[in-house]
Amino acid sequence: MRTSRILAIALLGLAIASSAFGQSAPPAAGSKLTIGLVLVGPYNDRGWSQANYDGLQYVKAKVPGVDFIYIDKANSADRPGTTVSQLAESLVSQGAKMIIFSSDDMMDEANKFAQEHPEIFVVMTTGDQSWKEGKAYKNLPNMINIMGKMEYMKMVAGVAAALTTKTGKIGFLGPLINDETRRLAASAYLGARYAWTSYLKKDPAKLEFKVTWIGFWFNIPGVTSDPTQVADDFFNSGYDVVISGIDTTEAVAEAAKFTAQGKKVWAIPYDYAKAIDEGKGVSLGVPFFNWGPAYAKAAKDAMAGTWKARFEWNGPDWKNINNPDTSAVGFNKGTLSKEASAAVDRFVAELAKGLNLWAGPLNLQDGSAYLKKGEKASDQQIWYLPQLLQGMQGQSVSK
Repeated sequence: MRTSRILAIALLGLAIASSAFGQSAPPAAGSKLTIGLVLVGPYNDRGWSQANYDGLQYVKAKVPGVDFIYIDKANSADRPGTTVSQLAESLVSQGAKMIIFSSDDMMDEANKFAQEHPEIFVVMTTGDQSWKEGKAYKNLPNMINIMGKMEYMKMVAGVAAALTTKTGKIGFLGPLINDETRRLAASAYLGARYAWTSYLKKDPAKLEFKVTWIGFWFNIPGVTSDPTQVADDFFNSGYDVVISGIDTTEAVAEAAKFTAQGKKVWAIPYDYAKAIDEGKGVSLGVPFFNWGPAYAKAAKDAMAGTWKARFEWNGPDWKNINNPDTSAVGFNKGTLSKEASAAVDRFVAELAKGLNLWAGPLNLQDGSAYLKKGEKASDQQIWYLPQLLQGMQGQSVSK
């Protein structure tokens, strides 16, 4: 009797531990899978959210048995009093067996949902919870992190900007300040500086690169700075190229307005492959995400029972960075001079052959050493960039 009681207590303890720590992935979904997508902005924002929405359209077209449902505008301004995990719950009630949380600021809510629903497959777009070498690692067998190596394409954007500017002043329209946005702004700067010094043979001290943050991924009146005004401020103060890091297309809209008034200015939108259509004649190109292939793999794994928690930081297909079936990130060229277009092609080819701009000597904005001469940054050093780089203007941390 006593032995049986001890055994029962031990088994109960193991069951509780297993439940608490989520020791197994959800069972295979089988031949049918409904995916629930939680978007931070409008599904048709011509930026980040639309790129994610189109990624699920790709999955639906490519993976038999998949359907998807979505909720957009999942942010505190558009849906006050409602949490992201509650929105995910509503998608589960409609039959979703996989939930994609598609924004970095959803991390805590994604963790909460994944812990409370071990039977649901969870994808966190961006984030580092499933990265064992990361700072935010959690043992969540039902979660995958997916991110594209946009650093490469932001460098390409920097090259396009440096080869186009007539004033030597490049503005960066930034969203909120965090690890992701610092490293992407810094990548654009590294690309611009490389083109400025290596292709144009100009003094790096004569290149101005300024970052202005609005406070969120897109404009929220009364909460964020107005991205239209920020873009105007750049153009009115001699910055003739603005690289966007926000989800929406105000930068190209303002560049088009200033161009119509007779000023020579340009912009580079972000996230969405067709965003250059918003600023024909003024958009130099667009670095974009292609979520379809990675989302399709996650869906297939969920259906087949081959799901494994993992961290994906997916790079471009260097054979063709714009291949919709193989490349996680790409760059669509826009209105570039012949010389700038050739420089972009040359730079992409150099990256494909191993050019690494995340190499020393590099200092942080405050002058402290980031990478010593000859030192190459680790993935962790890039992902968790603590400040902007020396040579960049703008805030490195939120006040």
